[in-house]
Amino acid sequence: MIALSLARIADIVGGRLADISAQEAAVTKVTGTVEFDSRAVTPGGLFLALPGARADGHDHAAAAVAAGAVAVLAARPVGVPAIVVTPTPAAADRGGLVFEHDTDGSGAAVLAALAKLAAAVAAELVDGGLKVIGITGSSGKTSTKDLVAAVLAPLGEVVAPPGSFNNELGHPWTVLRATESTDFLVLEMSARHRGNIAALAAIAVPSIAVVLNVGTAHLGEFGSREAIAATKAELPQAVPPGGAVILNVDDATVAAMAELTRARVVRVSRERGAADVDVWADAVTLDALARPRFRLHAAGRQVDVALAVHGDHQVSNALCAAAVALECGATIEQVAGALAAAGPVSQHRMAVATRDDGVTIVNDAYNANPDSMRAGLKALAWMARDGGGRRSWAVLGEMAELGDDAISEHDNIGRLAVRLDVSRLVVVGTGRAMSAMHHGAVMEGSWGSEATMVADADAALALLRAELRPGDVVLVKASNAAGLGALADALLDLGAAESTDGDDG
Repeated sequence: MIALSLARIADIVGGRLADISAQEAAVTKVTGTVEFDSRAVTPGGLFLALPGARADGHDHAAAAVAAGAVAVLAARPVGVPAIVVTPTPAAADRGGLVFEHDTDGSGAAVLAALAKLAAAVAAELVDGGLKVIGITGSSGKTSTKDLVAAVLAPLGEVVAPPGSFNNELGHPWTVLRATESTDFLVLEMSARHRGNIAALAAIAVPSIAVVLNVGTAHLGEFGSREAIAATKAELPQAVPPGGAVILNVDDATVAAMAELTRARVVRVSRERGAADVDVWADAVTLDALARPRFRLHAAGRQVDVALAVHGDHQVSNALCAAAVALECGATIEQVAGALAAAGPVSQHRMAVATRDDGVTIVNDAYNANPDSMRAGLKALAWMARDGGGRRSWAVLGEMAELGDDAISEHDNIGRLAVRLDVSRLVVVGTGRAMSAMHHGAVMEGSWGSEATMVADADAALALLRAELRPGDVVLVKASNAAGLGALADALLDLGAAESTDGDDG
């Protein structure tokens, strides 16, 4: 974060000083990072006191200051230097991030203050030349964010969030990572309600926006795909006239957003199609691990691109990343080189690793919705088929937040696994949605042990440990709440342990 005095921060957020004099606050500056985990505090930092599932951050304020924080942003005095903001009822949040244990509204108050601080810092940095890139879509946001960060790295200093820090907490936290030396701030934006993306975009107004797709993720929250589209459209609407909006026009709903923005529109597509497409691909192929190869076209030039990430769906993500880099001054050759070197970054997202015994684990367990689940299954089928007929395993958990469509969407995924000739489907969980997935597979013709339903990740691990054979390919995918990321990690550790045991004789 840029250096700011405690007095200046208090003025920005509308807070009052506690346990520090006005004179001291005027000369005491935050020069480090802003953290909500007291264990991550660094010297010169600012600690956010937020309510948690196991503890209230206010109770860790003293420890944070002892670790080097110069002050705490809190909702009540904490016995150490603090900027105190007035709690507001959590019920008044109206669609924002609500902390389960925020009984007095302290979390909402601190979050609101954090947003004000991030907005002030972002405005100052943008005036100094910082370029803000915002990315949204129903699926692929994190993968695209990682690709954008990779293609911009040769052009200057880049700040991007780790993993999926894309909500009312992670977004301003990322903004405050930027300093005077930062050239590009890459932000991933998610939503659960109308207005969420508009609110995030107001914190750091993007000069470049990317809209990937409109699917059915969070359908249970929004109620309809039309409501999801309207919310995603808040991002291009936030870009000022001098900026650029990059739209994946292979999605007709995204293409229609060109009419909603005042900014210049850059259209990307997997094929040339209409004459107004600006960045496109052709000659798309996949290698044995489903890593795409294609020819990239832009501004009358073309170059061959070989991606290091996995899945045919990554072509669209890479095209959007390429369009961002070209807007920022990269050459098409620089883009191709950066994309070739950009492997998976964020944890549990299409991370592919092969054990010593030849079993390949595809860990895509951080998030799942119908679109990303279909993409993962297609990548699995390709790896098994192109690898000479290897056995394929789809170990799938629940797709969350689908509302009334949960049963039908899980049923569809079970049927798709059979149509793609996945060798074994392991349905993890016993709820109605998972029963529907298993039932769909059975009704599509997956008999006997081809489709198996197990109670939890431990049962899935026991089954896989007993039945995996060298050369098998295993996809592990679910929404993060299902906790299958640990299962995928255990499968990799299991392979290493078994290999070591064998070597020891």
